[in-house]
Order: sequence, then structure tokens, then C-alpha cells
Amino acid sequence: MTTGVWIIGARGNVASVSIAGARAIAHGVTDTTGMVTARQPMADLTLPAVDDLVFGGHDIRTQSIERTIEAISEDGGGIVDRATLDVVREDLREIDKRVRIGTARRCGEVVENLSEGATTDDATLADIVSQIRDDYDAFVAEQDIDRLVVVNAASTEPPLSNPEAYDTLDAVETAIETDDGDLPASTLYAYAALVDGHPYVNFTPSTGSSIDGLRELAEENNVPHMGRDGKTGETLVKSALAPMFAGRNLHVMSWEGHNILGNQDGLVLEDDANKAGKIESKGTLLEEILGYETHNAVRIDYTPSLGDWKTAWDHIHFRGFLGTEMKMQFTWEGADSSLAAPLVLDLVRLVAFADEHGEGGTQPQLASFFKSPDGVDEHDLSRQLQMLYDYAERHLEA
Repeated sequence: MTTGVWIIGARGNVASVSIAGARAIAHGVTDTTGMVTARQPMADLTLPAVDDLVFGGHDIRTQSIERTIEAISEDGGGIVDRATLDVVREDLREIDKRVRIGTARRCGEVVENLSEGATTDDATLADIVSQIRDDYDAFVAEQDIDRLVVVNAASTEPPLSNPEAYDTLDAVETAIETDDGDLPASTLYAYAALVDGHPYVNFTPSTGSSIDGLRELAEENNVPHMGRDGKTGETLVKSALAPMFAGRNLHVMSWEGHNILGNQDGLVLEDDANKAGKIESKGTLLEEILGYETHNAVRIDYTPSLGDWKTAWDHIHFRGFLGTEMKMQFTWEGADSSLAAPLVLDLVRLVAFADEHGEGGTQPQLASFFKSPDGVDEHDLSRQLQMLYDYAERHLEA
């Protein structure tokens, strides 16, 4: 069975490294370090082979996937070395031919300014959705795809101003028919996927399939979907570290986080409207783990010279026995795309597996992959991972 992977934002850093990494694995020039599905018990599941994934996608830019990887390679730091690029170069060129120009509808001014011939205000929502569905269908037919997984890896949109307005499928479809100006691109891509039975993953903080109307559609069509916002860096550390303070009954008085990053995501997050969605997804889990309100500030700044690298500095001020005040600081430095790409491949394999087994709707076993996991209130990383392990064990025992 052939699994197709259609990535929204296919020429961006995360998507390009995901594609290059998958092809490097297929050619035997890299291993599966960083992939959760390479560990037991997940490795024992009958998942689609990384080697066999067939890629296509949408993007609003014409810069090729190959050029994106070249730029990352030029940034240095070992993200994609020249030798690896040379092995996968022809594959990237072939895959790039399958990338179609997408929509930047309600993605924010910064993203719209990056677009090159993208559908924005010139077409109705119904026309945009129809074109997206046609693009999905054409890819499935041309590549002889048995199952298509759609992944949103595009730049962060501004948050939806009134998500409650789309709390039913009828409301969503009416909004599309009446050309509602508030419905963003990520939701159009998600609707187009779910209405035709394609599993959908939202790796971004954008709205995607998180509105109730699309959850209803996923349940009605029995299609797996999950999001939001891949948990790869500072928030990953928070979700592992905060339970320590909660478990030891140490009172966190404040938790300050300062993030700096380069690449296009950093540029987009310079805009306050786009940044708002990211801040929301990064900042909510702490109080849910601790069980009380605390001063919890997150700052994100664009630092062009960092390229695909990001640094987070966190300062934790906490109180212990006899009112003793103490502090902890940590610095996280990571390559954004190297952290994210293996998770994208994991999620594709796991939602394809869920679809194969008729498991539609949100996928709580995938909570550990996301900062704001749809339908899951548990944010303790170890407990989230246990949900995934238990899920795998249940299938292996069946």
C-alpha cells in the first residue's frame, strides 16, 4: 500500500528537511535517530515504511525544496551536510515538480508578502477549497496513492478571532459558501482533506482542524486528525520539567522564557498577529501541569543570523520549605528543522496506521507530539508518552 504525504508549506525548512531526511533514510545515508516510531513498542507496529513515502505539497513560494536545503546546508551546524544533499538532490527535484501554489488566505500580512502567485483575495473560499481538493486528487491519481496524509507545516497564522462561530459542520460549510473573511488557509486545507477522507495533521499553532465543525466532519467521515503545534524545543523541556515541581510540591512563582530564532518562521513571528497564536500554544501548558496560576511569560524574537537554529533561555523562580526562594535556569539550543522533521515522519506513519485500523477523529495517543494537543488535557510529557506506548501495546496484543 502506497502512502502519500502532502505537506502544506512543502518548500519551508521543516517540510524540506522532513522530505530530505526521508529520502536520506531510503538511500541509507542517515539513520532514524529522533524518530519516536523507531523505538519499541512503536517500531513493532506495521507502519508505512519511511522509504516508501511519496511526497507532494502546496506552498506559496516558488523557491525549490533543493534550494531550501542548500540554504540550510550553507547555514552550517550539521543540519543537512553537502554529502547527504548530493545523494538526495535528484529526489528533491522530482518531488518539487509535485508542489502546487497554495493559498495565503488570512495568513497575515507577512506571509501574504512572501507569496508568489498564491490564491489570496482573488478567489472565493469555495473556489480555493475546490482547487485544493483537485490538487489532492491529482496527486493521488498521478502517483497511484492508496492513502493520502495531509500535514500542515506552513508558517503560523494569526489566531481565529471567533472559533465558536464554526462549532458545527453546517457553520463551516456555510462560511465557505458565503466567502467568510475570517476563515484561514489552514482550515481550508483541513476541510478539503477531511471531506474527502484524508487523514490530517496540524504541526503548526494555526487553527487547522481544531474547530468543532471540523471535528464533527472528521467523526462523521471517520478520518483521523490531530494537532496543534509540534512540541520540539523549550515547551518539550517544560512538559518534562514542570511535573517535577508539581510532584515535589515546590511552588513556581514565575517562569520566564525568552526565545530567539532565525529562518522564515522567526520572520513571520515578528508580526504580533502571527506571534499571538504561537505564544498561546507555548504558554498554556504550564498552569495546567502545576494546577495553579503563576507568572508565565514567553517571548519570541527574530534573530536572522541564527538561520535554522533557535535558542531558549528559561528562568524559574520557585519557593520551597520554610518559604525558601530558589531559582533554576536552563538554555536550550537546537536546530529547529532537525527537531521537527522526524516528528513529522512519525505523525504521518501513526495517523496512516490509525486510518488503516478505522480509528477516526482526534488521536489522543499522539498528544506527546504537540504543545496544544486537540482533545487532550494531559500535558505531563511522561504521561503523554505512556498513552502512546499503551496504544501500541494494545495493537500488538490484539
